[in-house]
Formats: sequence, structure tokens, C-alpha cells
Amino acid sequence: MKEKVQMQRRYFHTNETKELSFRMNMLKKLKKALLDYENELLAALKEDLNKSTSEAFLTELGPLYHEITFMLKHLPTWIKRKKVKTPLTHVGSKGYIHYEPYGVVLIIAPWNYPLQLAINPLIGAIAAGNCAIVKPSELTPATSGVITEMIENTFPEEYVCSVEGGVETSQALLAEKMDYIFFTGSVGVGKHVMKAASRHLTPVTLELGGKSPAIVCEDAQIAVTAKRMAWGKFLNAGQTCVAPDYVLVHDSKKEDFLKALQTEIKTLFQRKIDRGDYPTIVSDRHFARLIRFLQDGDVVSGGQHERNKRFIAPTVLTNVSWESPVMEDEIFGPILPVFSFSELDEVIEKVRERPHPLALYLFTESKETEEKLIHSLSFGGGCINDTVMHLATPYLPFGGVGESGMGAYHGEESFYTFSHRKSVLKQPTSVDLPIRYKESKLSLKMLRKLFQ
Repeated sequence: MKEKVQMQRRYFHTNETKELSFRMNMLKKLKKALLDYENELLAALKEDLNKSTSEAFLTELGPLYHEITFMLKHLPTWIKRKKVKTPLTHVGSKGYIHYEPYGVVLIIAPWNYPLQLAINPLIGAIAAGNCAIVKPSELTPATSGVITEMIENTFPEEYVCSVEGGVETSQALLAEKMDYIFFTGSVGVGKHVMKAASRHLTPVTLELGGKSPAIVCEDAQIAVTAKRMAWGKFLNAGQTCVAPDYVLVHDSKKEDFLKALQTEIKTLFQRKIDRGDYPTIVSDRHFARLIRFLQDGDVVSGGQHERNKRFIAPTVLTNVSWESPVMEDEIFGPILPVFSFSELDEVIEKVRERPHPLALYLFTESKETEEKLIHSLSFGGGCINDTVMHLATPYLPFGGVGESGMGAYHGEESFYTFSHRKSVLKQPTSVDLPIRYKESKLSLKMLRKLFQ
């Protein structure tokens, strides 16, 4: 690992990666590689997670194509140094912000979206002018293998490389001095990553998770609410970091919501289940953990499961205790507890009792309710009257807050995440105010006027 890092750092110091033309060409090469390997990647996602072609394209490949296209369009503007104003105290001088790449970036990807969450940060790293080491997930070996092959056949190793392996490989990489670390995964592992980064004072972006609430108010449009809730929750068998983790629905709408939710689950997913296209749980360990949650409430929809296929049907639970195991940590599976409330302040109190969520979803037609929830609760990002879709736009930064993560990316934010903003002040030699060199009552009086 040390040799890989040193090799990339030597190459970075040639300054070749900093040239705009180089960055643009590398982004184009990456897009072409994705197109060339599209069939292999789709087949690998099917093998690892049983993702259908349409779902895999929608959630994995499509966003990558769009992200690269967006980068290519805007990078020539973003890369330019930015001139900023200078105060009266700096008369005659000019201030600039230069966007400088960090150097060697380590990207540690998760298993739930093993392609998208490995390559999307890489797009930002390339656009910002860095070298990169990608560590794909060992829990999705087929996809990781294709990613590694694609990267090896697209980029020189001293520029971008992929390193496969398990926990030991990640630990070996984290032991080296990186210039930036981008990690997507669980809160627990994120703490270990941050601890490892602290040994070298390496800056990090941590994309974690948490229990993201969905709130259905009295004035919500139940039909569309149920459809968007079912889609966002049970996409990828619930193995999505921003999936609604539990629902709080107003007492007056609970029964209507549950009925509509069951209908939408059947409409959206039953055909996929029947033809064997519904995504599987990633491992036996995760399957066993999820099955235990079925005992934590009354199953009003779903509950069917097959251990040998690691299949769990989209499941809705009611009569769940707030202290039950299913409410302790992020579920990360196709199980949705539904609670009810009578006053909005109850919702605010319940959400505040837990760590800041990565996402929050509010269904209401009231502008007043919308403003109250947004200003009362801290969360990474979210939607009003929708789920998940906020991370599909390159114009919005995506990231967490508190235990749900730190830092953000997507679109322009990715460029900034992987760039150091270097400040430079250029002073003319023809102007040199003597006031800063002299100590006198007059100079102090003049300084007070300048600084106040």
C-alpha cells in the first residue's frame, strides 16, 4: 500500500493531473469505460444484489453518466481562479482563491450501491485534479471485480487504481498518509475511519446514515404520499442510506395511509417479486439481523422471507415500541415501522431524541408546517412531498450532519470537496503604506478608522 501511495504522490507532483485538458480527457475516458463495461456491470449487480437492469441503470449507472456530463459542462468555469474584493486596509492589492487538488485521495465504497458510490466520488476527485485509490466493497465481489478491471484498463496505476480486499485491506490503506479520505458506510466504521485519519490529520468526508424519518401530516395527499413512500423505502430492498427508516403519520390519516401503502407496494413490487427481480439482502448476517426485527411489531403487510435466497418482502410494521431493537439503529432493509401522532410538536420531540438523521421527508400542503419542521430539526437533506430524489440532482449538495456524516458532494459540491481553496494576496511594490510600520498616536487613530 505504501508503494501505491508513494507512486501516486510522485505522479501528482508532476502537475499533469492539474491541467484542465487532462481532467476533461480523464472524465471522458471514464464515461467511455462505463459505456464499454455497461453489460458487465449490470450483470455483476444482478449477481451480487439481484438488481434488475432497469433498477441498476436508474440507481447506479444513470446517475454516473449524468454526473460526468454535468462536470464536463461546468468544470472549465469552476477551475478558474476567483478574484475577490480587498478591504481599504489592503489598498492596491488583489485577492484570489485558487482551487488546488489535495493530492492522493482514498475512496472507500459501500456495498449497497457498489458501483455508483465508488465511481461518483471518483468523478469529483478527477475533476478536482487528484490521484485516487478506490477500495470497492468486498461484500459485492462481482461488481468490485468489474470495477477493478475497468479502472485498470482505463487509467495508469500511478493515477487511479482499485484495490480489492476485506477489512485488512481497508486498515492497511488507512494506515498510510493520504491527502484526503472519502468514506461511505456505517456510523460505526466511520468512527474508525476518522480515528485513522486523525493520525495524519487527513481531512475526511464521511457519508454515513441514521434513522431518517418520514412525516405524514393531516393535510398530506395520501395517494401520492403512499406511492412515493413505498418507492423510496423499498427500492434496493430498503438498502439505501436515505430510505425512510420509520414513518410518523397523523392519527386521522393512519388507516388510509396504511391501506394506500399496501396497495402501492403491491403495484410497484409484486411483479418484480414474482419474476425473481426484487433485490436480495447482501449477506446472511444482514438477513438474520433483519428477520429478528419482524418480531418487534405487528406485520400488516409483507413479512414473507426465504433464507436460501436472502429474500425479504417489503414489510410494514405497526404497534412498534420506540424502545424495540428495530428502532435502535438504522434498519437498512425492507422493513418500515409506522407510528402515529396527534400534534406536530410530538414529532419534533421524537426526532430530536435521536441523532441527526441523514434525511427527512415531510408530506404536507402547508407552507407553515414546512417552515416549522425545516427550522426546528437538523438533518442532512430531504424532500417535501417526496423521498430520496434530493440526491438525484447535481445542483444540491448531498451529505449528513452530526452522526449522519460530515462534508458533502454531487455536482459542483464534489469539485469543492476534493479541492483546497488556496488564498493568495498579491501586493504591488509601488504602493507601501507607512502606517502599518509606525507606532504613534496618529497612526493608531488612522488604524482605528480603517478597521472600524
